[in-house]
Amino acid sequence: MEKHCTNSQVKGVSTGTTILAATFNGGVVICSDSRASIGGEFVSSKTINKVIQVHDRIFCCMAGSLADAQAVIKAAKYNLSFHSVQMETPPLVIAAASVLKELCYHNKDELQAGFITAGWDKKKGPQVYVVSLGGMLVPQLVTIGGSGSTYIYGYVDAKYKPNMSREECLQFATNALALAMGRDNVSGGVAHLVVVTETGVEHVVVPGNKLPKFHDE
Repeated sequence: MEKHCTNSQVKGVSTGTTILAATFNGGVVICSDSRASIGGEFVSSKTINKVIQVHDRIFCCMAGSLADAQAVIKAAKYNLSFHSVQMETPPLVIAAASVLKELCYHNKDELQAGFITAGWDKKKGPQVYVVSLGGMLVPQLVTIGGSGSTYIYGYVDAKYKPNMSREECLQFATNALALAMGRDNVSGGVAHLVVVTETGVEHVVVPGNKLPKFHDE
């Protein structure tokens, strides 16, 4: 059957975002900016939350086509809920990442979205996984994504340390988002951060005017 490429497939879809996840001693931080854009040129929303809860202690961030990402996450949440009922136990973080991977891989010709999955489970503790465009699954201690990530690779490489404290990791993630949002014109708004540990989940929102500044803006 012949396939016809749409304009979005020919030109690509701007990721227009900054997403990050990092493990620390006993937990994980997953975060993003809150700006959504159309084609990377027009800001359509300043307050979208890109950190989505897919189960009690499992979250994911999305980059790429918002419609594609939301459709995949909706299907993943349904699968994980069904899996949890069947197994009579909360799903593992790797199980959530694998569901996203399968959905992305089997629909790779139609989807333009990538994900970071992070969370905590009793088997392996804090974990971070990257599910890239096309369905590749890679475990990481720290990872970044979206258009804003190109501005902060050096900062992340220099400043991230394994087994940081919760406070150190939160500051690291906040600084990374602030640096990306200050340079990338399609990243901005507020910083949404989620801390996941054995004891529970904490949501932190840092308004744009409260973010640290590293240069004159």
